[in-house]
Amino acid sequence: MATKAKEEKTQPERTMTFSILTLFPKMFKGPFGDSILKRAQKDELIEINIYNIRDWAEGKHEVTDDEPYGGGVGMVMKPEPIFKGIEVIKKEYYKTHGEKDITHTILLTPKGQKYNYRITEKLAELSHLILVCGHYEGVDHRVFENAVNERISIGDYILTGGELPAMVVVESVSRYIDGVLGESTSKDNESFQYGEKGILKYPVYTRPEEYDGMKVPDVLLSGNHREIERWREEAAVELTEEYRPDLLGKKSGYF
Repeated sequence: MATKAKEEKTQPERTMTFSILTLFPKMFKGPFGDSILKRAQKDELIEINIYNIRDWAEGKHEVTDDEPYGGGVGMVMKPEPIFKGIEVIKKEYYKTHGEKDITHTILLTPKGQKYNYRITEKLAELSHLILVCGHYEGVDHRVFENAVNERISIGDYILTGGELPAMVVVESVSRYIDGVLGESTSKDNESFQYGEKGILKYPVYTRPEEYDGMKVPDVLLSGNHREIERWREEAAVELTEEYRPDLLGKKSGYF
């Protein structure tokens, strides 16, 4: 028989809550149901709630978009369902957690600030993130200006909606929550955080030692940790100069 101590589940010091407002809730089932995120939810390190924006739309047809004023192609997401949804989600959260936990609302939009690991670290310090997924030709600008605390873009390209960017934010922020990664050092010395300048991480290899004429560098097999560390530092700089010279303040030769 298991002892009482083993039966009791250790409660995490805190749980990061993600509340996602979307027109397409089913898109999130697969990405959030496997691997690290699945385990993190089971361990109550993170909580992910998906909300359908249509639940706050008016009328029997639950209309969430309309034609843009001034003309133009495409449709624009209406402000009322988004404002109402954010308000309800905040009230529900405060009822169970108290208003001491700050809710931070983010709109995923190509008009937002470009996402990076510094933003990730900042968001991971919070307790509750509301992620609003834009769609169609975008959201009514009153949402952009007044309903959210921050606007984030994951890159200079256009997607059909904010669902994939929301997944990126959840995945990247979750990795900074204590206990989510198997080892506390797993997120240290990664690309964009490696070295003093934040460059790409050094190349990594595993078995076999040789594959189709391609060999693992001899230094990695030497057992000399000082030389291995020196090689890694030099290789990281070389890799960055070739593939991401912009991280070193240099112009890329690709475009």
